[in-house]
Amino acid sequence: MGFYLVQFLTGWADASGLFMVACGLTLIFGVSRIVNFAHGSFYMVGAYVAYTLITHLPATGMSFWGSILVAALVVGAIGIVVEVLLLRRLYHAPELFLLMGTFGIILIIQDLSRWLFGAEDLLGPQCPGLSGSISILGSLMPQYDLVLIAVALLILGLIWLLLNRTRWGILVRAATEDREMLAALGVNQSRLFTGVFFLGSFLTGLGGALQLPKGGADLLMDLNVIAAAFVVVVVGGMGSIQGAYLAALIIAELSSFGILVLPQSTLVMMFLVMAVVLVIRPYGLFGKPESMVHEAAGEPSATLRPAPARLKMLGLALLAVIALLPLVAGEFQLVLLTEIAILSLASMSLYFMMGPGGMVSFGHAAFFGGGAYAAALLVHYLQTPMELALGLAPLATGLLALIIGWFCVRLTGVYLAMLTLAFAQICWSIVFQWGSFTGGDDGILSIWPSAWADDKIVFYYLTMVICIGGVLALRAMVFTPFGYTMRACRDSPLRVDAIGIDLRRHQWLTFVLAGAFAGLAGGLYVFSKGSVFPDEMAISRSFDFLLMVLLGGVETLFGPVAGSAAFTWLHDQISRLAFWQLILGSIFIVLVVAFPQGIAGFFNNRFGRYFGAEPQG
Repeated sequence: MGFYLVQFLTGWADASGLFMVACGLTLIFGVSRIVNFAHGSFYMVGAYVAYTLITHLPATGMSFWGSILVAALVVGAIGIVVEVLLLRRLYHAPELFLLMGTFGIILIIQDLSRWLFGAEDLLGPQCPGLSGSISILGSLMPQYDLVLIAVALLILGLIWLLLNRTRWGILVRAATEDREMLAALGVNQSRLFTGVFFLGSFLTGLGGALQLPKGGADLLMDLNVIAAAFVVVVVGGMGSIQGAYLAALIIAELSSFGILVLPQSTLVMMFLVMAVVLVIRPYGLFGKPESMVHEAAGEPSATLRPAPARLKMLGLALLAVIALLPLVAGEFQLVLLTEIAILSLASMSLYFMMGPGGMVSFGHAAFFGGGAYAAALLVHYLQTPMELALGLAPLATGLLALIIGWFCVRLTGVYLAMLTLAFAQICWSIVFQWGSFTGGDDGILSIWPSAWADDKIVFYYLTMVICIGGVLALRAMVFTPFGYTMRACRDSPLRVDAIGIDLRRHQWLTFVLAGAFAGLAGGLYVFSKGSVFPDEMAISRSFDFLLMVLLGGVETLFGPVAGSAAFTWLHDQISRLAFWQLILGSIFIVLVVAFPQGIAGFFNNRFGRYFGAEPQG
């Protein structure tokens, strides 16, 4: 009995640390609608700053807790700087577009942390006076874990009092409900947003500092914690502090006991919980329907139009250049262009459901990686010819999208995006852990094109034909009756439903088409690389596609292609340099500030009139 009680308390302590991160995240989202992926970086900075202070001060209880508090204040100050200098400039941009800015912050903080604190993992110092254990029914329980539980409960109570018993807290709750009405009443929203961002960053830095004795500090903790924090926030309900605490407790306890029954479940347990909760309660445990809260992602407001004659002539000229490039380009350039074409098709498939379809996905890599694995498994086990494998890969991912989409299209906004992430992580865990069939972390090797295509130039032309054809097919579908209906479902779902159009069926079909074309790109990718690994289905790959679409712009049909080319080329050129993440992150931030409509959107507004295209509004 004592063992299970200690196991429960250990899970509760883990939930306490996770709650502090999620609490800050849900406060920031509730008021500013920012899906802040840099939140995990603030958590990491809190741990590193606390470690530095603790190790350079005398080992006393006062210095330990003082260092924890100072580290949290430092992170809060960093949050103010980020909000004032960057995010405040972007509040009027599409809300999802801020993702690229926060992703740039992640890259910058990664390199700065590596430079300031080193690349090695740091072992967390013990808290003076709380480094021992106590016996509970014959089982030992770390004293520090009990302190974490008490601290989290104290923070929960203080935040509740702040939000419900102070004027500032009432304004925060009012901003969560209706920002426009708050502005109409004359409230200084900029000052309110800055205060909330400070508090959210402070709590996250506090969480990172407090976990030092349990886990230390390392450069991977930012991405490791942000996924868990988003799961907690979504399961609890966006904007709900009590929901975040309950969700953190549920997920931590299931993980704590799940490792005893099924150790392999720990990689995917929280995503399974999120998927189940969102299917049963589409807005989380304490969330509110989308009619009462704002969407997490802004919809593109521009009207998409067919390409005018001059722009078509420019496209034909570009096709001619692509056809003639092998005559002058080297082998490396052809490989890079092949990868750009494949990623352009994958990004275009995401744009198809995200722009005209109005459905944001954080898990599109499930279909890209799914297509790659489908083709690789067919070749590896059945010696399937490349031509047949390329045909079956999109069918397999289309079927996968048919299943996943059935659940996802019942949700909207950030809840839909997070459910796609949950399903993608479930698919990733299957591929990663089913080593006897998929090769696990070792991947599947020696997947090469057929003999006639086993040449860089031939495969280049094959890739261009398939990818350009796929991009043009998706583009053409936007201007079919189905495409116009799809955009109507995005822009006015209530009116569409009122005139008898089956909204969910059209969104479901959009989801399936996007998954099938992403699978086609994945099938080509595995033959271009000769191998496939679980990384192609990981969260990072999904965010790559999202960044490509945002970088190119969500208001033009050429945006995904421009974004894929720019992202791939920048990554290839800069990754060879020292501090490449800092440079790449800085470029992302500059692009976000300078080109809030994306690269393609900027050029369309600046030069589109010369080709007969109208500026996008």
